[in-house]
Amino acid sequence: MSNTIKHHHFILHKPYGYLSQLINNQNKRRNKRLLGELFDFPEGTMAIGRLDENSEGLLLLTTNGKVSEEIRSAKYEKEYYAQVDGIINPEAIKQLQEGVEIGINGKKYKTKPCKAKSITNLDHIPLADRKVRDERHGPTSWLSITLTEGKFRQVRKMTAAVGFPTLRLVRVRIANIKLNCSVGEVYEVNNLH
Repeated sequence: MSNTIKHHHFILHKPYGYLSQLINNQNKRRNKRLLGELFDFPEGTMAIGRLDENSEGLLLLTTNGKVSEEIRSAKYEKEYYAQVDGIINPEAIKQLQEGVEIGINGKKYKTKPCKAKSITNLDHIPLADRKVRDERHGPTSWLSITLTEGKFRQVRKMTAAVGFPTLRLVRVRIANIKLNCSVGEVYEVNNLH
């Protein structure tokens, strides 16, 4: 008889407006929407990394802490699509690629070089049809940013640092796992590698 623990792994398309946690650990967040409302996860399930309440997209969950730690490491790329205020220009893209100075815990931090590019076609991504603002407030554009680090609100801070604040943020890929399920959909997989 084997003593091996069977771990569970999940892929989720986190909707806008949900916290990346399964149960309410803090009374002040009593009215917040939690991932546990979307699926009956087994005890011990944890989100691998976080997406803040206003972000959406690919979120991996597991009952295996070692898998969580490995996927959060710099070995794995995380790709985000950011809708920004204004039409992103080549100079701002170059700055993002080379690294920009942002604030982390009250200290200045220069982000590591990353991949960044302007994108125009989002047809391949299952996005919720959600307006972020009225067109009268000026144009918006989308860009892809691929990181190997994950500081608190990093993508939002990076786009703001180059003059293009993020209006909408969607994680579309972690390593070779791509966002390919509907908003709010959860499915279990055998592994996350």
